[in-house]
Amino acid sequence: MCGRFTLRTPLTVLAQQFLFDLGDLPQDEWPPARDNICPTQDVAVVRQPGTGGRRELAWLHWGLIPSWAKDKKIASGLINARCETVAEKPAFRTALARRRCLILADGFYEWKKEGKQKLPFLFHAKDERPLAFAGLWECWRGCNPSGKTFDESIPPLESCTIITTAANELCQPVHERMPVILDPADYDLWLDPSVTDRQRLLPLLTPYPAEQMSAVACTQGVPHRSSPSASLL
Repeated sequence: MCGRFTLRTPLTVLAQQFLFDLGDLPQDEWPPARDNICPTQDVAVVRQPGTGGRRELAWLHWGLIPSWAKDKKIASGLINARCETVAEKPAFRTALARRRCLILADGFYEWKKEGKQKLPFLFHAKDERPLAFAGLWECWRGCNPSGKTFDESIPPLESCTIITTAANELCQPVHERMPVILDPADYDLWLDPSVTDRQRLLPLLTPYPAEQMSAVACTQGVPHRSSPSASLL
């Protein structure tokens, strides 16, 4: 699974690499760098609103809430989607066809059991460039107590999930799963909303080449979830 990751890369660098426009967002509203992004927090994603449209940056709740869900508590169990079943599971199959995104990161954590303790490892690109996890997103509009109709008094909530795959040779000694890290050459295909054929999409969901990654043991542990690192600026 992928339950913790980092994003410390400056927002201006992310905009250049992932080709989105920062628009009118004031610099004092840019988020800080983050060393321990956790489920239920908002995460940075890139998506493409329409065919041929310009990519946009959005901040989505991590933990997918399907549009048909009666309660947003379902999100805690849907932080990840397995690539082997993502096209079949009711919670994910519509989003796979219509609502795909890049979830921005520059590393992710997994824990290795050593005796009675667990040692965290940080995995990142060997050249330290930012990464794009394969993600899905949804918009949930709430339900009234009967669960049969939308509750217009509840503001829409956009959420996302990270697709996972089998671990590559570098990650496998620590954990059996890892997030799908997309190749930059595949970003356009993954984001294109006109592409709905799973036979074109599923081949993208493979382990990232181990030789292009590095891992470091975090002997001091992982920063507290509420503690940002230096500013993205």
